[in-house]
Amino acid sequence: MEKGILLSFSFAFGLCIGSFLNAVIYRLPRKISLSKSRSHCPGCDKLIYWYENVPVLSYIILRGKCSECSFKIPIQYPLVELTVGVFALFITPKNISSISLWSYFFYISVFSCFLSILLIDLRHKLIPNGINIYLASVFFCSVVLSQSPYYWGLGAAIGVLFPLGVTYGFYLLKGQVGLGGGDIKLFGALGLYLGPIGISHNIFLSCFVGALVGASLILLKIVDRKTPIPFGPFIIFVASAQIFIPDHFNRLMNLIIGAH
Repeated sequence: MEKGILLSFSFAFGLCIGSFLNAVIYRLPRKISLSKSRSHCPGCDKLIYWYENVPVLSYIILRGKCSECSFKIPIQYPLVELTVGVFALFITPKNISSISLWSYFFYISVFSCFLSILLIDLRHKLIPNGINIYLASVFFCSVVLSQSPYYWGLGAAIGVLFPLGVTYGFYLLKGQVGLGGGDIKLFGALGLYLGPIGISHNIFLSCFVGALVGASLILLKIVDRKTPIPFGPFIIFVASAQIFIPDHFNRLMNLIIGAH
């Protein structure tokens, strides 16, 4: 019974976090305050009442439309809520303790940041500073007592300086910016947690996956060589494997290193 209550609470909490993320994903790229204005319909500017903002349930009851102007509510909204809700179920601790609560907070925070970055970068081709700062804060709190300053300090330095140097060199040669500032700051934030070796793996693999996907899109004529492709999703893809399934990732890296 207690386990069922805990899972139900965790799922509901995840849905609420997902609902908040929808506001983050919509507002941050448009530089709209998260605290100074209530949610409103993009179609008719009608204020959305609290009972129209219940995660998933309101979307079903409203049949995916605004109650005033029938503006179609993007399916992204309930999908984001459900995604975070299901993820929260998977990381729900079996026994409540200070350690398990911190682990729960850490993983749901990182997952939420990753999901927000993924959707914002795909749509707007940018990564908001606010998300990178929050992510860096969570990572720093996680490692500051458990790892040496050499570990997280050098990891962050490599995460920032190496991509920055490559981007600057690319700019000198081609006159174009290779990586955006948001990508470089994301590498720096990840370096805090992954350390010097982990962030080096991320930089290598994210560039490899990005080049592979980019070349495939060009060959399939989905995009051309001049079409900018957001790089954040590739960083997030590799980082997710490193953080959420580290054993599988380490086995993959051992296979890659062993092959050479």
